[in-house]
Amino acid sequence: MDYPIDADMLSAALLDIEDKRSWDARAELARAIGLEEVAHLLGDPHLIARARLCQANMRMRLGDISAATEQIWQVHEWAVANDARVLMARMHMLWAYIHQHLGDAEQGLEHALLAVELLDDDCTTHMHIWHRTKLADAFWAADSMDAARIRYAQAEELAVLSEHPALLCLLNNHAYAEYSSGNQQRAEAVADRLLRLADEWEMPLEPAYLDTIGSIQIGNGRYAEAEGILELCLERHAEGKWDDANDMAQYLVTLAQAQRGLGKFAMAQASLDEARQQCVERDLGEALVRMHQEQAELYAASGDFEAAFTAHKTFFTAYQNLHSLQREARARTRQAMFETVEARQEAERFREQARRDPLTGLHNRRHIDENLPTLIDSDPALTIALVDLDHFKQINDRLSHNVGDQVLVRVAAMLAEGVAAGCPGGFAARMGGEEFLIVLPGTTTGRAVALLDGIRRAVRDHDWHGITRGLPVTISIGVATSAEVQVPTQPALLSTADSHLYAAKHAGRDRVVAATSRGYASAA
Repeated sequence: MDYPIDADMLSAALLDIEDKRSWDARAELARAIGLEEVAHLLGDPHLIARARLCQANMRMRLGDISAATEQIWQVHEWAVANDARVLMARMHMLWAYIHQHLGDAEQGLEHALLAVELLDDDCTTHMHIWHRTKLADAFWAADSMDAARIRYAQAEELAVLSEHPALLCLLNNHAYAEYSSGNQQRAEAVADRLLRLADEWEMPLEPAYLDTIGSIQIGNGRYAEAEGILELCLERHAEGKWDDANDMAQYLVTLAQAQRGLGKFAMAQASLDEARQQCVERDLGEALVRMHQEQAELYAASGDFEAAFTAHKTFFTAYQNLHSLQREARARTRQAMFETVEARQEAERFREQARRDPLTGLHNRRHIDENLPTLIDSDPALTIALVDLDHFKQINDRLSHNVGDQVLVRVAAMLAEGVAAGCPGGFAARMGGEEFLIVLPGTTTGRAVALLDGIRRAVRDHDWHGITRGLPVTISIGVATSAEVQVPTQPALLSTADSHLYAAKHAGRDRVVAATSRGYASAA
């Protein structure tokens, strides 16, 4: 398979998957995996995320909800962090599909609403039409047909203006929603509009659309028209361009309904016999239930009520078994989704724990090494400070290491509280031993020194008697700013702060020293 060699070509290939209805989900999944490999070679994280979302869509269509969920979460993290609205719109639409598959209409509607709210000028025409269509479907699934009609009308207006082929699909969905809600006249009006439009545009209707139209015609007693539509449906299905092979059983049952309405009982029985064979060969539980139900109706229509009663019992048993299997399948899917989300949350907890000091709870050196370089590169007003406990060895030697740990924990809390109050975007971290780092983004030297001196005084003035039995606890602080080093880097800033910390210690401890106030002291 040939894959695109540049970003523009790759974007176009992904769009072909995103905005095109394909009947071969397995082939499209393989294609999307290959496109992700190309995106990695190009080093483009946005294209990687798009390729993964395409894969999630195809995995969902293949029934692998757990794998789809995992990939959606991967995309979610990147999309939110980078405010990728188009990607987030597509992502919420997939969540809507998944929750509707699970029978959770409320959650499906919530995600469908978000998918539409995120639409903007960067979204494709197909997205504007299709997301509104799926929002209408979600309102219908949530038993809000009036709200659904509004969204179907919005989507239809957009599709008519742009002469977009998605109009055929949205009219099919609208017609089926009206039909299943018991609004036969409305359903017929939409179905007739679908037929006229296909004729005007000279576009052959897909077998699934013809089946919808036939079902509506049967519901309105138009059996002869329905029979003709269903015969055309089976002809189109035989072409193999649109449908899954398993759909034929459903179409045969619908044809049998039309034939029963016309009194063609022998032909209807032949259609059901063929549908039964399809169901048995392909293990089609849902179609088999419909077939048993129609068999009971056919026996009753032909006057064989004993056979009708027996067939109805068979139908009822099959119906109960199907719903039991569906409930079990949904429970397994929910469990897989839960385990996927739980595993992700657990991994996040482990990642966070790996970046925290186990004693004090502050960030550790690993967190500093991962985040400080980015802050230095992006913030010319960054200020950092190294903080060291004065005479800490004395506390450990005279009182015990347990007492020393208690002091470290309390000082760490005071550092974190002081930073949170004076610079919400900053953080405190433990470098190791009794040494800490304070990072203050967007903070001038004067403001930083004032904040740090307030923390220093708070430590000195704290009532330590209950922990240290009268031994004082003080800290010395060395300050450095990005502006005072020729080439701001993490080693350069830490080295500068360390030299100022040494000056604070040499000057008598319990003080803050910065380049613009060398010799500045705030002693006990």
